[in-house]
Amino acid sequence: MATHDLIIRGGTIIDGSGGPAFEGDVAVSGGVITGIGKVNGKGIEEIDARGQIVTPGFVDLHTHYDGQAAWGEAISPSSLHGVTTVVMGNCGVGFAPCKPADHDRLIRLMEGVEDIPFPVLAEGLPWKWESFPDYLDFLSARRFDTDICAQLPHAALRVFVMGDRGANREDATPEDIAAMRALARDAMLAGAMGFSTSRTLNHRTSDGQPTPTLTASQAELTGIAMGLADAGRGVLQFVSDFNDPQKEAALLRGLVEASGRPLSVSLAQSDVAPEGWRLLLGAIEAAAADGLPMRAQVAPRPVGVLLGLDLTLNPFSAHGVYQEIAHLPLAERVTRLRDPAFRARLLADAPATDNPFARSMLRNFGKIFQLSDPVNYEPGPEHTLAALAAARGVSPEEVALDLMLERGGRGMLYLPFLNYAQGTLDPILEMMESPASLPGLSDGGAHVGMICDGSFTTTMLTHWVRDRARGRRLSVESIVNRQARLTAEWIGLWDRGLIAPGYRADLNVIDLANLKLHLPDVIRDLPAGGRRLMQRASGYTATILKGEITHRDGTPTGTRPGRLIRGATAAPANAMAAE
Repeated sequence: MATHDLIIRGGTIIDGSGGPAFEGDVAVSGGVITGIGKVNGKGIEEIDARGQIVTPGFVDLHTHYDGQAAWGEAISPSSLHGVTTVVMGNCGVGFAPCKPADHDRLIRLMEGVEDIPFPVLAEGLPWKWESFPDYLDFLSARRFDTDICAQLPHAALRVFVMGDRGANREDATPEDIAAMRALARDAMLAGAMGFSTSRTLNHRTSDGQPTPTLTASQAELTGIAMGLADAGRGVLQFVSDFNDPQKEAALLRGLVEASGRPLSVSLAQSDVAPEGWRLLLGAIEAAAADGLPMRAQVAPRPVGVLLGLDLTLNPFSAHGVYQEIAHLPLAERVTRLRDPAFRARLLADAPATDNPFARSMLRNFGKIFQLSDPVNYEPGPEHTLAALAAARGVSPEEVALDLMLERGGRGMLYLPFLNYAQGTLDPILEMMESPASLPGLSDGGAHVGMICDGSFTTTMLTHWVRDRARGRRLSVESIVNRQARLTAEWIGLWDRGLIAPGYRADLNVIDLANLKLHLPDVIRDLPAGGRRLMQRASGYTATILKGEITHRDGTPTGTRPGRLIRGATAAPANAMAAE
């Protein structure tokens, strides 16, 4: 009688193909799937999956674990949400290539763009590399609870080649472009998964300077894309303001036409132009229909800032009265904020800043909600702080303060700033159902004091498959297909994303009926005592990476089979993929 390393018994298999679910067993040996259906024999370890779903491990295309992977082994929060492969180095920011004199420059850029504090990065990064291949060698020696993929970030590449000229956004010369093309080719051949860049004013250094890549010319971008073409591998990742949507969409299409390399771009609904996303998505769909490999990366819920007394921002952050106590430990601030006299002074105060975000967005109480248990990322207008204040007969400021003082001063508010212009997720539904879109934009590992979206994969299952009450839902088969197979294949990982013989045994056993997102909380486990937001979930019975159980009932087992993946991988020769 055959013995397997692991058998998952009696689960509802969602195999990643998009086809209908079916009941069966899954056998694993040597890190790959060896049998599906009725599996005879015994497993050295067996998991009873009756009443639960079995899925491929999820692939997160858009993360910023560049720092965390350099000092830690747990790729959390993503690894707590069924993710078994992450792609980092997005938005054009990262730490290689880098000359020693530019260490602080790249840290300030990451601090400003992705809200990872300078002291955390300065203490945590060992800087045992200069070139991008050196950086991959460093990562290859490390072990993780997910597989990781690294992209070549444009800002680091530009500064490496051009120095101050690159940081100051001067035009690249033909010689600069030739050098960047060669380095891009070498990075892809060494195992980079792709190249990323940013063309948005939202991305700035911590001292307020725009990202070095903001105004890079078409010639520069084409030159780098041709470096990927020279290597015959790698994907392109873009984020842009799309101030001239037609011109920018034509630029992106031109890069794909010239290089033949796949390109994805961030897509979201903005309050300023709530229907503007349709033009960009239409352009991407048209390109895809013409056979060009172009996709929009979309988020499954609003992109929103979390506000609180223990977080980076709260509605009173710019108030002079609040600044009197901002330096105090949380417990002391809570005591002061509960003092009637201090409270009255604070509520009578106004923001002492010209910053439009602090003056208006942080006080836009008609768009701010309480983040409460159970977590709801599609709240109705009756749940805004403005509505709650009207119902209670008090000011929105009083409601904000009272809610943040809950849970010992750890109450959180939620300010959606993208994908919620009309107070509904119906636009996201349209984006997600497009054949030219992919799930992404979790930013796992970044925005450690403001955003906690590494849990996107759980939202895909809880909200879109099971719980949505304010509109249409999606099938579990389609969600798993998009979050596993389509994302894996997009970046060239053809050995995973499907439950089929010969494929990687990256798997989840999920109690879908009881899957639950918990409220985010603040932990302090970063270098230099830095804090970060962490969001956990219950209902993940097991997450399995390369045949080894990395998480059981939401708790890490300590197993670290994850490695750096160097470039694309082929589908198994003996695979009989379910179609």
